[in-house]
Amino acid sequence: MEKKLEVKDLIISFRTSGGKVQAVRNISFDLYKGETLAIVGESGSGKSVTNRAVIGILAGNAIVEGGEIVYDGQDLLKIPEEEFHKIRGDKIAMIFQDPMSSLNPIMKVGTQLTEAMLLKSSSGRRNARNNFNTKLQLLNKFMDMVDEGDKVEIEKNKQECETFDKFCINSTKLESAYNEIYRAVIELQLDVENQLFLNSKKQPIEVKKVVKDVIKRIPETYHPDIVVEDEKLRSIVAVLNEELKLPKSKAFSEACVKALEELSEILEAASKRTKPNYFTLGFYMMKNPTANVDDMPIEELTEMTRKYLDEEFMFGFIDDGAKAMAFSHNKSIEAKKALLVKTEEFLEYFRNEKLDKKQTYALAGEMIKLVNDAIDHLQVAKNSVEHTFASSIKDALSKYFAGVVKNPKEQARYDRQKARHDALIAKGKTVDWKVVPAALVDLDLARKNIRGIIHNLRASYRRDIENDANYNGREQVIALIEYLKEQASAVVYKVTKKMAKAKALKLLEEVGIPEPAIRYNQYPFEFSGGMRQRIVIAIALAANPDILICDEPTTALDVTIQSQILELINRIKAERNLSVIFITHDLGVVANMADRIAVMYAGKIVEYGTADDIFYDPRHPYTWALLSSMPDLDTTEKLEAIPGTPPNMIFPPKGDAFAARNKYALEIDFEQEPPMFQISDTHYAATWLLHPNAPKVNPPKIVVDRIERMSKKGVQ
Repeated sequence: MEKKLEVKDLIISFRTSGGKVQAVRNISFDLYKGETLAIVGESGSGKSVTNRAVIGILAGNAIVEGGEIVYDGQDLLKIPEEEFHKIRGDKIAMIFQDPMSSLNPIMKVGTQLTEAMLLKSSSGRRNARNNFNTKLQLLNKFMDMVDEGDKVEIEKNKQECETFDKFCINSTKLESAYNEIYRAVIELQLDVENQLFLNSKKQPIEVKKVVKDVIKRIPETYHPDIVVEDEKLRSIVAVLNEELKLPKSKAFSEACVKALEELSEILEAASKRTKPNYFTLGFYMMKNPTANVDDMPIEELTEMTRKYLDEEFMFGFIDDGAKAMAFSHNKSIEAKKALLVKTEEFLEYFRNEKLDKKQTYALAGEMIKLVNDAIDHLQVAKNSVEHTFASSIKDALSKYFAGVVKNPKEQARYDRQKARHDALIAKGKTVDWKVVPAALVDLDLARKNIRGIIHNLRASYRRDIENDANYNGREQVIALIEYLKEQASAVVYKVTKKMAKAKALKLLEEVGIPEPAIRYNQYPFEFSGGMRQRIVIAIALAANPDILICDEPTTALDVTIQSQILELINRIKAERNLSVIFITHDLGVVANMADRIAVMYAGKIVEYGTADDIFYDPRHPYTWALLSSMPDLDTTEKLEAIPGTPPNMIFPPKGDAFAARNKYALEIDFEQEPPMFQISDTHYAATWLLHPNAPKVNPPKIVVDRIERMSKKGVQ
């Protein structure tokens, strides 16, 4: 299962006037492609803070004290804002609790939907061009390294890469011309449908102006693979010309309406036709510039050009590329083996209680160089550990040495303030202010984080070395060629205002907004709360993201609308194969949509498992408490409120944070924090009740009864 996101040992605090609030305390989880991970807990448990860190919108007083959030080989905690801008909203999108906080109240919803599409279009094309050129040049470099000293082979490598580059350019030109006409089809169909809609609603129309525009634009849609001029199209144009001879009117004639409806059907069918394979066609036309392929069926054309490309070029190119991929891989593996030997030396140094700044940064520089030398830059799938190593180690060292400088000053400030506070109390005076606790950097934790980065690197390299026997250079070069094809295609994908509008209308329709052509031009205040949330979901989907984060998206809505929004998110996730993180305080909300659930309390994950694990076999007393307070249609007993309040996270409890509210708490819960016990391959919980020597404790009766009812329903 493809892993989309990794959160590892994340620690986040907040500076406040009362001291440092420890909001997220050393949590880890993974998110896989196509799954929904629910993060459940009371307000203040750290669930929203975690996900705001994922999307890079933490408050200014936030302190990320440790950990990594890895997406596509990048640690999102370390990349600059200009890099994050390419990911936020594009690859990772977020839906918030209050839809009005995400919408501009003075901007029409249609404009809010299309502006991001238009902005991303030009930057996406530029990035694709750079990615294509960089990877192809790198492939050529390693092909030459394989054939070092053989001038004939090196010249052959150069010619192969130039040929690949040239026919990709030729392919993009053909595809660009196709895209221009395809856009004309989409835009004309959109305009025709809008005019027919307005006519059906008895809205006034400038008939002659509209008809003249349609007649003028029909020839712009002609293309042998899209719209072909035929007798039916000529008869439609003839009817439209007759419309121009009629007296001035604000409504279409019946004949004109029929002609426009037929035109719309032709355009819609054209927009759904199979697109030619321009990758193979580009090579064929480069070698046979005078060939006429317009009359060939697309499937037959694709089969012919694919065979031609393979036999004339691609098989040989793949063979030479596979050698280059294997050379790059073997070079990387040897560098990793050498680096593994040195990691113990690095770890030994970082076990010292005090680190010398100059020596430490020199050592870090040596490690970063060795890791960069070990990266297989030809590999399409990035190893996130090595790609984030440099930024991770620099950030960890920066925090350590900042603490070395700051801690004595902060401790001195605290000592002065406390001495003054104690002196005033000793004199019998009333003190209406508190001593702000010392916000110290935990230097032991900082060194542990540094060692953890090296341990992660070492474990990753060991896995790579163990899997070396399974490496297949031919498979990897084919993956690289597919990547280059995607980048070449992205270079010519341009979004116009009308295309953006067409996509926006489809998105509004997809999320269940009725009459999108009218709603497109309305303002947010003209929609209900549920409809506004649907619009926010449409905006989040506009860039076709990989990951969708839903932060309490139904809390502000009534129960019936909540159900509709949950069903919508479920449907969209399935249709688009999205990965979803769903944040909520209500376990019942995620009962029918979560694949896995993480239960959070006081900044930590206290139970983690599949939906069946959590609902049918809960093990942590806090999970029992959440289930006991969750209403359902069959519960006859009084629901149990969770007693007490969450702890003050400026002063986190010594043992289990839930102990003070837990009627099942053991003596050890107040003294020592429980580890995460493994219950099964998918199920974990941090409670001393799972220790082999702990007394046997059953869940509350209300939870046991609910599990029994759910089990019976499941069987039936």
